[in-house]
Amino acid sequence: MSERGGALRGQLQQLLREVAKFGAVGGAGVIVNLAIFNLVRATTEIPVVRASLIANAVAIITNYLGYRYFTYRDRDKSGRTRELSLFMVFSLVGMVIENGILYVATYGFGWDSSLQSNLFKFLGIGIATLFRFWSYRTWVFRTLPDREPEPVPANPAYRVVKPQGEACPDAPSDHALAPSLDEELELETLEQEARSAEPDAVGPRS
Repeated sequence: MSERGGALRGQLQQLLREVAKFGAVGGAGVIVNLAIFNLVRATTEIPVVRASLIANAVAIITNYLGYRYFTYRDRDKSGRTRELSLFMVFSLVGMVIENGILYVATYGFGWDSSLQSNLFKFLGIGIATLFRFWSYRTWVFRTLPDREPEPVPANPAYRVVKPQGEACPDAPSDHALAPSLDEELELETLEQEARSAEPDAVGPRS
């Protein structure tokens, strides 16, 4: 019971560390997202939702770098093309969630002041972040599979010689390996046949 409790505590601590790292990268992404959004609105005549989409695109790039090389740097790196493709797909879904809320607030209710736009954009970011956290850790940045120990190949020609009084392990250990009894008998038979087949070195000369 204590071992199971310890394993659960270990998994919980690992999840909390992951959430903290994800939150650090996501927080930096929120700053980038809102900064670009307000910069575009202040310096151009681009509509609210389009300005938000531009900010999203910049934030997605910075977020990927942070997640790949900080939050999930210990995850599987073998399928980089697959990883990037899935990251873009789930990021686009998060973008739809975030900007869908902003769109409804702006064009559905007419809440388009600077404060209202930032408020609903921030709300959309929060909801989209929950989706991104689940999708990224589940599908994009995969956990490395556990490595199974390699089996030790059995050699039927040898047997383990163990010191007296010690149990014989299942696999070969540091004990010396000696030929088996069957092999000793086979070798002795072959030697006898070889000697009997040799011609006499000393014999009558013609």
